[in-house]
Amino acid sequence: MHFESVVILSLAAADAPISLTSKEISQRLKPTMDRLGVRENLLEEISGIASRRIWNPETSPSDAATLAAEKAIQDSGIDRSRIGVIISTSVSRDFLEPSAACMVHGNLGLASDCLNFDVANACLGFLNGMDIAARMIEREELDYALVVAGESSRPLIEATTERLLDQDVGAAQFREEFASLTLGSGAAAMIMTRRELAPGGHTYRGSVTRSATQFNRLCQGNMDRMRTDTGMLLSAGLELAAQTFEASCSTLDWSVDEMDQFIIHQVSKVHTESLVKTLGLNPDKVHAIYPHMGNIGPASVPIVLAKVEEAGKLKKGDRIALLGIGSGLNCAMAEVVW
Repeated sequence: MHFESVVILSLAAADAPISLTSKEISQRLKPTMDRLGVRENLLEEISGIASRRIWNPETSPSDAATLAAEKAIQDSGIDRSRIGVIISTSVSRDFLEPSAACMVHGNLGLASDCLNFDVANACLGFLNGMDIAARMIEREELDYALVVAGESSRPLIEATTERLLDQDVGAAQFREEFASLTLGSGAAAMIMTRRELAPGGHTYRGSVTRSATQFNRLCQGNMDRMRTDTGMLLSAGLELAAQTFEASCSTLDWSVDEMDQFIIHQVSKVHTESLVKTLGLNPDKVHAIYPHMGNIGPASVPIVLAKVEEAGKLKKGDRIALLGIGSGLNCAMAEVVW
């Protein structure tokens, strides 16, 4: 999908305040790890994640999303009454109903005619939300759209740790729940609009998506438990990513050498290094936050982009590729011109 007049007006990230190290998690699981003969540093060694951030117990996913949204609104310089839609894209959520978007809408005090709804698609939610917002903006259905994600890994990590301490847990169960321990917390928000309303905004050119839903059982999760076939998920995910990247090169006129930045959904060291190798990317153009933030689900891509911006690594005219893979399997790739 190509867009002619959609731009990103502002982007914000909110970091969870508490650092939880892989060493701390391993120490909590020491009885089970000793019993199963698992080496103490396995979690950090395999994932490359030394630590991840978590929220305080009283902070809900909608609270986290609200923090990022407030910053994005402030940075945009617009009156919040002009926001025509808020799309929440989180995997984490306060309740099954009402929607997370409804909670954040209320927290922000948005106008009653501001549409609010959730988009759920595992780790691709934010990229999907950007596309939906862009379509509405391109058709001039509204002037400003707010896309948010607030992820909280604390409940799942705590439930998984408690469960894995059970004496009946075997090696197979330990392996299938291992990926749950790599998850991190954080929040992101983005305001999108038309170029005529923000001539200095960052162009959102469009995106390409592909699916391989025959692999929809490789990673399945609820709020308190996630089971993952990490080996098959990596293999199938890389194959789908290669197909999507090829389509993106054709549809969006990409060349690996001509792209200035690659903003990748952060999962782990193995995932990142394998994706870089598979797609032939320049590692110097890939920015890793997973070592100290873990896998932040759909908030990962916008948080990485926000971190790169904060670090002063983006310059006007940079062509930026956003790359995401989500359980399902689904893959989305998009371009922003800074």
